[in-house]
Amino acid sequence: MHEWVESGRRIAVVGALLALFAVAESIAQARTTRLASLMGDYSETVPAGYPLPHSLTPPPADGGNVTLYYVIFPLLALATTLPVAVLRERGAALVVSAAGVLSLTAFQTLTVAGAAAQLIAGYRLGLAGSRLSVLLAVPFPLLAVVGGLDGEARVLTLVLASLGPAAALAGLVRRAKGEASESAAARQGIADSLLEHTARGERARIARELHDVVAHHISMVAVQAETARLTTPGMPQAGAERLSAIGDTARSALTEMRRLLGVLREDAEAEPDVRRPQPGLRELGELIDESRDASGSAVRLILSGSPALLDPGVELAAYRIVQEALTNARRHAPGAAVDVELHYAGDALHLRVRDNGPGPSTEADTGHGLAGMRERAVAVGGELSTAADPGGGFLIQVRLPGASA
Repeated sequence: MHEWVESGRRIAVVGALLALFAVAESIAQARTTRLASLMGDYSETVPAGYPLPHSLTPPPADGGNVTLYYVIFPLLALATTLPVAVLRERGAALVVSAAGVLSLTAFQTLTVAGAAAQLIAGYRLGLAGSRLSVLLAVPFPLLAVVGGLDGEARVLTLVLASLGPAAALAGLVRRAKGEASESAAARQGIADSLLEHTARGERARIARELHDVVAHHISMVAVQAETARLTTPGMPQAGAERLSAIGDTARSALTEMRRLLGVLREDAEAEPDVRRPQPGLRELGELIDESRDASGSAVRLILSGSPALLDPGVELAAYRIVQEALTNARRHAPGAAVDVELHYAGDALHLRVRDNGPGPSTEADTGHGLAGMRERAVAVGGELSTAADPGGGFLIQVRLPGASA
């Protein structure tokens, strides 16, 4: 809409300027034509320096000629230019062409601005998609051949005969190219929409299958752990607590899996708690408590620096890295104490997870946990390294973008 308004304003300005130039040119033509008509009937030659005989003195022009020269010519000049500024494409082309033909046939005159307006009107009409633009250019080749014109009028008629059809065809060609481009863009948009719809359907199908299979097994783990805790006679209190922790962990994993799969499912009707925001650094305390209760070992969270609100993607990556590191510690160093250290350094967040277990092992290196943590760090613009802790145990060091990075 804005482009259309700006284009209309430019055309109005151009049309107004052409009208001013045409009026000025028509007045000059009127003066020249009037003098020529006054002197054209006298063929006697008078030597230089001699007074003009009374018999050869031209009679004064009457009021009708003055009206013809100084009123009709400017009006024709306006009729051949001003419609470009004030009328739409079809109306402007019709009026300008009719006025141009009338000016050439009745008075054998046409302004340069009028010829330019004729070309502009034909081009605009062709750009609007009307084939009438070509038909309106037909009279000018005929006038150039049989119109009996001479002087500037003949030259301008030849110009219009040559460029008028070309301008109309140029507008039609540009219109056709624009429509072809819009059609191609529309087809591409439809193809992209179909592809996206297909991808969403495939993601939903995969999510449903994963949910049906994995959710069933995780639910069975929770149910069996709870059943074993309630039905096994003489179970020690520690064993009951472990089974309860297994059930809680299974239910938490089920909830988290449903939340993640809900992102893939287009038609998932998830409950509000299932679609809650992804976890971040604020949930690290709960994660540490859950790990401490599940493993029974000492797990500490150590904070330093000035805490700052980080990008949600960075916070999610840090949370998942700590979660996976704690899982690895329980798997490869059961009973080992674990320290989780967070240091806010302005432009970076430094994360260290270390335990006092047996240190790196080949089994730990070949698993997918460390690779997944490293991929998460790199995905948000960070880096991750692992090594044996100088004091014994395993050390994971992560550097993630900070608040001012």
